[in-house]
Parts: sequence; C-alpha cells; structure tokens
Amino acid sequence: MSQSTQLPTPPAAVPRRRGGPAVLAVAAATFSVVTTEMLPVGLLTSIGSGLRVSDGIAGLAVTLPGLVAALAALLLPVAVRRADRRTVLCVLMALLAAANLASALAPAFGVLLVARVLVGVCIGGVWAIAAGLGVRLVREEAAGRATAVIFSGIAVASVLGVPAGTLLGELAGWRWGFAALAALALAVAALLATVLPKLPAREGVRLGAFAGLLRIGRLRAGLLAVTLLVTGHFAAYTYVRPVLERVPGIGAGLISGLLLAYGTAGIVGNFAGGAVAARDPRRALLAICAGLGTVVLLLVPAGGSLLASAALLVAWGLAYGGVSVSAQNWVMAAAPHAREAASALFAGVFNVAIALGAFAGGRVADSRGAGDALWLGGALAGLALVAVARAKGAATREG
Repeated sequence: MSQSTQLPTPPAAVPRRRGGPAVLAVAAATFSVVTTEMLPVGLLTSIGSGLRVSDGIAGLAVTLPGLVAALAALLLPVAVRRADRRTVLCVLMALLAAANLASALAPAFGVLLVARVLVGVCIGGVWAIAAGLGVRLVREEAAGRATAVIFSGIAVASVLGVPAGTLLGELAGWRWGFAALAALALAVAALLATVLPKLPAREGVRLGAFAGLLRIGRLRAGLLAVTLLVTGHFAAYTYVRPVLERVPGIGAGLISGLLLAYGTAGIVGNFAGGAVAARDPRRALLAICAGLGTVVLLLVPAGGSLLASAALLVAWGLAYGGVSVSAQNWVMAAAPHAREAASALFAGVFNVAIALGAFAGGRVADSRGAGDALWLGGALAGLALVAVARAKGAATREG
C-alpha cells in the first residue's frame, strides 16, 4: 500500500502578510491543548476531594488523555484525510471547549474521565496536524522559525498556562479552571477560522502509510531517538521535585521559582533549538541529547549545593525545550513526501514516550528512590545520543 494518496490540489498560497498571524493562531491551539492536558496536575488534590476519589485515582485525569492522544494522533489524520485542515483544527478546538465545559460541570469522576478522553482526541489531532503546518503557512526559508513558534505553545503552556489555570482553580475552585479553558478554546477556534487560509488536504493519510514510513531508515532513527530521549526526560522530570526537596536551604516557594525558571529556559531552548534544527536537525539533536543526559546525571551529585542544582535545572529546561521542534524538523526532512503522516507518527510516539517515562520513573522511584529515577533518565538520554550519532546524515534537510 502506498504511503499516501496524493490529492489533486494546488499548493496553498498563503499571503505573506497573513503568514505570521496564522502561525501564531496555530501556536495558540497547541498552547490550549497542552494547558488543558496538564492542568489537573496542579489541581489534583482539589479534584480528588471535590469528586471524592483518591489522589491516585484522580491522576487518571492526566494519564488517560495522554494514552488517547497517542492513538488519536495516528487515527484522526486517517479519518479526516480529505478534509480542509483549517476546518479540522476549528472543530477540534470546539470539541476541546465542550470537553472542558463538561469537566467543569462533571457531577462524578466518571463523567470527568469521559471528558478527558475527548481532550485526548483533541491533543492527538492538534499535534498531528499542527506540527507540519509551518511549511505551508510561510515561505520556505522561514519554515523552521514558524515550526519553532508553533511548538512554543507547548513551552508557554508550562510557564504561563498551567500556573495561571492552577491559580484560578485555587482561588475560585477547580471547576473554574476548566471553565476558563473552555472559553479560551472557543476564542482560539474563532481566531483560527479568521486568520488561517484554506488548507486543503495535500495527502490522504491511510493506515498503511505508517508501516511504509517505518521502512525509511532515517525516520526510524529519529523516532528511536525521540522515544529514548522523551522517555528518559519524563522518567526523571516527573520526580524532580522530591529530588529538589532534599537540597539544603531550599523551600517550597524557591522550588516553584526554580520550576518557573526551568519553563522559561524551555521557551528559549525551543527557539534556539529550532534555529539550529532548521539547518541541521541531527546537529541539534546531538547537542540536546548530550546536554540533557549530562545535566540529569549531574543533578544527583549536585544535590548538596543549591546554586549548582539551580543552574543545572535551568540548563535542563534549555536543553529539553528544543526537543520537540528539533525532532519535528528531523521528521519532515526524513519524509518530505508524507509530512502529515510522518508528523502523526511522531506525535503518537511522543505521547507514548511521555506515558512510558512517567510509568518507568515511578516504578524506579518507588523501589529505589527519586535519585535513581534521574540515573534512569540520564542513561536513556545517553542511548538517544548513540542513536542519533549512528544515524549519520540521517536528517539533513532536503530542498
């Protein structure tokens, strides 16, 4: 079966004056879905007490959407293979608004979980479609920067979206946090409908496309590196707070400030990584794997120094901030003939790696301690470095 069915549509001509606003609108969509995905992390205790479930059960509101997103990233592009991408994104944002409203009004935890399943569909769909739109919305020479802007929505969600939603939930009740995100999703849907040009499907993605893509050695190497790197990151980062709590002289307020600094560094890393990856994705990923692995491993012996721990945490944010955009550039360079299918595969792998990392890190942290979760994360980042290094010339951008 062929990797994709090419549809007889002309290239989308995007007026240059609208390219910038269109890219920002897509970034707003990624910001919305990631903020929605991660908001329960900050409101877990409130949700659990409000719906009379334990914190462990309430955690399913985070785990379930991630797993659904991995599946949706693969299946949704197949289901909407002939639909205009502007229409698909607008529908997904409207569905996200409905899911958030249902979460806000949920009378029982079961209803909340159903709403979170819909959130997972939106996450996977938006990731799969939005990730490859940069090259369609601006001129070729600006595509790398546009992709970095689209992925910046993820980093900004961590720095601004989730803390703001958490604060609102703490002040007014957790339900208002979800209600505010419902209003935001509707506003983003309206923005997308206004500023995005028509984006007719360029390729009809079929299930057989994914098996065909996996026969491309360059793409396999990139996906293997992403799996190892993202699994390692989340195995370690999920449990970074217990590690920081052991640092002499640190308090809860300072930890929150350090995590904010981590997120801010992630925004910088997103654009720095995107600038390098636009020219050479392999070089960018080599630097990221080496930097992230080194930082995570050094955090263990640096636990006795507040200054060293703070510096390493900021460096961690800088390194990880470039992962998504650099890997996406690798994927698009490895499969330029099937960018949307490759982006869907990338989104699916990424979300599976998130769930796998949090699970593996949890098992290690429970059995051996949070410090050993960092060792696991660093080791996996080292294996990712080997995978990228062995893929010589695997992802140089094709013209």
